Amino acid sequence: MAEAHANCRFYIEIDQQKEAVFTELTGLQVEMEVEEYAEGGNNSYVHRLPGRTKVSNIILKRGMTRSSELYKWYTQVCLGVIKRRHVSVLMYDSKGVEVQRWDFVNAYPVKWVGPQFAANGAVSAVETLELAHAGLQFE
Repeated sequence: MAEAHANCRFYIEIDQQKEAVFTELTGLQVEMEVEEYAEGGNNSYVHRLPGRTKVSNIILKRGMTRSSELYKWYTQVCLGVIKRRHVSVLMYDSKGVEVQRWDFVNAYPVKWVGPQFAANGAVSAVETLELAHAGLQFE
């Protein structure tokens, strides 16, 4: 019987360097496009054929730190210096044993969002980095 694991223990690696400060990751998604083909003379249904597979961008969120490395990476891409990096998401169980790994090939930033400020806010400042990638490898 498979054991379910909490999704709150994860690390992000960028070029095999652990970046433990991320608090949220979304966009872990693979989707197949479906192409419809209407066969001549057959009006009772339309054939639905598998098409291309596409992967979603991943979105990383973390509390603001003094480091501006992620923003610098994004600005370099904006200037045309596209440094693609290997990004991995590692999930751990409650005992600290790695359970699963998702590897994103040739990732690069396509969006950076800084913190939202409010004078009466009690929420931590959060930065968001959106990464495009060339594919997902799932172990």
